[in-house]
Amino acid sequence: MFGLGMGEALILLAVVLLLFGGKKLPELGNSMGKALTNFKKGMKDGAADDKSIEDQDNKDA
Repeated sequence: MFGLGMGEALILLAVVLLLFGGKKLPELGNSMGKALTNFKKGMKDGAADDKSIEDQDNKDA
């Protein structure tokens, strides 16, 4: 887990819990999950767009 031991992970979790509180953690996790999903979708769409542009360039040559 990112090179963290169990002790460091627990300390990090405690700090996050203190900063955001118990009610905000599910909302924070949900928004981070949505952001990651949209990022992956954008990367996939961008790769498809790049390939279609490359194919277009090859047809023109």
